Formats: sequence, structure tokens, C-alpha cells
Amino acid sequence: MSDYILEIENLSKTFPGVKALDNISFKVKTHSVHALMGENGAGKSTLMKCLSGIYQPDDGSKITLNGQSIHIQTPLDALHLGIAMIHQELNLIPEMTIAENIWLGREPLIGFFVDHRQLNQITTQLLKKINLDLPPTTLVGNVSIAHQQMIEIAKAISYDAQVVIMDEPTSALTDKEVIQLFILIRELKEQGKTIIYISHKMDEIFEITDEISVFRDGCFVGSDLTENLSKDQLITMMVGRPLTQFFPKFNTKIGEDLLVVKNLSRHNSSHTNTGGSFSDVSFNIRKGEILGVAGLVGSGRTEIAEALFGVHPAQSGSISIDGQEISMNTPAIAIKQGLAFLTEDRKKSGLFLVLSVLDNMCLVNMDDYIKSGFISHKKMYQDCDKQINTLRIKTPNQAQIIANLSGGNQQKVLLARWLLTAPKILILDEPTRGIDVGAKAEIYKLMSNLANKGVAILMISSELPEILGMSDRIMVMREGKVSGILDRDEADQTKILSLAAN
Repeated sequence: MSDYILEIENLSKTFPGVKALDNISFKVKTHSVHALMGENGAGKSTLMKCLSGIYQPDDGSKITLNGQSIHIQTPLDALHLGIAMIHQELNLIPEMTIAENIWLGREPLIGFFVDHRQLNQITTQLLKKINLDLPPTTLVGNVSIAHQQMIEIAKAISYDAQVVIMDEPTSALTDKEVIQLFILIRELKEQGKTIIYISHKMDEIFEITDEISVFRDGCFVGSDLTENLSKDQLITMMVGRPLTQFFPKFNTKIGEDLLVVKNLSRHNSSHTNTGGSFSDVSFNIRKGEILGVAGLVGSGRTEIAEALFGVHPAQSGSISIDGQEISMNTPAIAIKQGLAFLTEDRKKSGLFLVLSVLDNMCLVNMDDYIKSGFISHKKMYQDCDKQINTLRIKTPNQAQIIANLSGGNQQKVLLARWLLTAPKILILDEPTRGIDVGAKAEIYKLMSNLANKGVAILMISSELPEILGMSDRIMVMREGKVSGILDRDEADQTKILSLAAN
């Protein structure tokens, strides 16, 4: 019997105007955790979508599972063959319960009717396996993004697949939930399952995986045992060059207060899935300063950002910009005052998936392109081209529908959208979620350059190395309140976690 459960030979995939995969060949060992690494647009997710039946590879491609040549025409074919995938972009139905989402199309029946009692029982048992304490009758639309990610994981496990593909499974999880996921992955491996794991988080890769395959620009670069590779070697394989300074934080001259928030509160809000409440939040951000915001999921970090941008306004307290108090009741007011907001969920609250890269990038800044009642398409094209080159956005052209870009490149387009407004205050909520290591370094450099020009940056992040590496000060949130603000020199992971959890 072969040591390899999955063998891919000469697999290519071409979309209009771009070759996403170019003659890929590699193998995955049985009972292993195999990482796929590469920059955004390298082809990782496209390859996995070919394996899961979402895309059809070009002619001449060959996929072998357990020594047998297979042809996967649909996602249902993949599931029947024992291949399940947890997608980077969540595919749950908000109006249905957790149980209904997990077992959709496979519900236990009594005659022609769904046996809801049994459905909820088996769901409760499944949720216990991943340590998710939620009633199975809870509507998915009423739970946090982190919990939705865990529900996706539960759904994949429910198929009892031989090969489980996990595409950025920890992008919305807390450290505690990541630990639980890793326990679950090890249990699956002991049960004889094979995990294909896609992530941009280096620490995760070296902790949980047995072997790593690297892709670059749609081509296979190489594979090796995880224990044989260092982080520097892996980065060089991924981006084709060494990254000499991962957190390029400049010693920027920090000016006077630009944003001052006093006693901001909102209670019993029904606007957000994570509660929406915060109380007596006070802080300031100075010109040229990066204020990092840390805290557990549900601590109120995103809710504060939404209040600052007028998405869900605060009920009390004050927001002042350049010494002038502003009633931040709508995003339009916030934009007029020089604020920009990169949201944590690009698919839900950022992108217009049916529009082009150009349209998505320029729509907030349309006033600058309208002269005497006419749109200056030339200026739009020039600005879009400049941002594509600056942020290294991988797209065949500006007219490409943004849904066809990788998640990381979609994130770059959203960032470009706000850079075109020349903001005074930039709010970044999980700015590098789903972003590869090379693009992360570029975004950090961009943040430093903006701060050096006097832009005040509020950066919310669940990645503590990112918070510590890029922040001048760090505000820690806990249960809707500010539990402490640390200077860069005094902050470390232990102090941040202590303030976030105790």
C-alpha cells in the first residue's frame, strides 16, 4: 500500500486572462498534517477547490486517491470520495440553525419529516467534540465570526472524511480556540485522517504540521518535512527573496492629539452579533501614532471601531477630531472628517463581489472623479493602476470581477480603496487576516509610511506579534471596557493576555 493518500500530477487550471495553476505535481502522505504555503494568488485555494469539486482542472490533470485515479465533477463527488473542505470564506446560511447548517441535506428523518430531536442531539455531541458550547438551535446569523468558523469545522468533521482541507481555519479564532482546534487536528490524525492545512501564520505551521509544500505564482516550488525548514527558508521559498525586516516600525515623530474619545458607551445593542455593548471607553490617538487594540473576541474591539466610523453610533460619550467634537452618526460624516475603516469581514461588509477591481477600489472616492457632471475614467484608471502596483495586487486587469481574486488580494483592494481617500485617521480591523507573509510585510511598511506622514492609525488585531511589533501604544479591551493602555517599551504578551483575560 502506498505511503501517500493523495497524489496530484500535472494539474493546471486556467481562468480567462490568467493561468492560476501551472502543471502542479506533489504528494500528501497518509495520516499527516500537510501545509500548503505561498503568497496570495499563488494558487493554494484554487488547487484545493479543484480537489473539492468546485473547479474543474484543465485536461491532462491527474488526481489519485488511495492509489485510485479519481475524477471530481462536483463538491458532492468529493464528499462521497472522502474529501471535505473548510473554506476561507464562510459558507453558512445565517437564517438557519447551527444543526440545520451542519446537516443540510443529510437530516435524520421520520418518514418524510425531519427528526429535529435527533438532529439536535447529534449536533450537541458533535459540538462537544470541538468544545463549542452553543445550543444547536441557535441561528448562525446570531453568533460571532469565530463561532461560525468553528461551526464550519464541525460541519467538515461530520462527513467523516479521509482528507480534510482547512483553508485559513484560525483566521477568526482566539488563542484559546486555536489550542482547541489543534487538539482536534491531532485527534483526527490519530484516527487515521489526513489534514491539508492552509495558513499564513508561521507559528501555526511549525507547531501543527508534518510536511510543507510551497507554491509561487501558480507553480509548485517544493516540499519538505517541517522539521527540516526554518522560518527564513520558508519565507524565501514563498516570496523568492528574504525579508530582512518583518515589522518595519519607524521611530516616527508623534505629534499632538488628533482623535480624542471620552466615556464612549453603548448598551443592549442588537446591531452586532457579538453583543455590541461597551462602556466608558476613553483613549486618544496622536498624529503619526499607531494605537494597537488587543483583546479577546467579543471584548468590544470591533464595536468601538464601528462607533468611531458611525456604523453603529455610541449612545453616550464624545468623539473629538483636531479639538472639535463630532457627532459621528453615519459613515458619510466619518469619511468627511477624514476617517477610513477597513472592516474585519471583507465579504460581509467590505466588498461588492459582482463589481470589478476598479469599481470596488474607487467607489468611496467618486467625488474626486466627477468634473462638471462627467466621470474622469482616465484618473480612475491611473489611481487604480498606482494602487495595484504599490500593493502588488495580483489581478489580470482592473476590469476583473473582484470575486475571482484570492482573499488576500481582495483585502489589498479594500485597503487601496481607503488609501485613495487620503485619510487623517485610519481604522484597521484585522488588516492582515488572510494575508500572506510577504504582503504582511508590505502592509506593515505602508502603515509605517502613513504614520510617518502624520496619519493616526487604530489597529485592531488578534495576532500579538503584530500588535507588539507595530504599535506605539497598546489598548487592551475586556468585556466592553478598557482594561489598560501599555506603552510600547513596557508591553509584552504576558501583560497583554493578563489584561485581556483577568
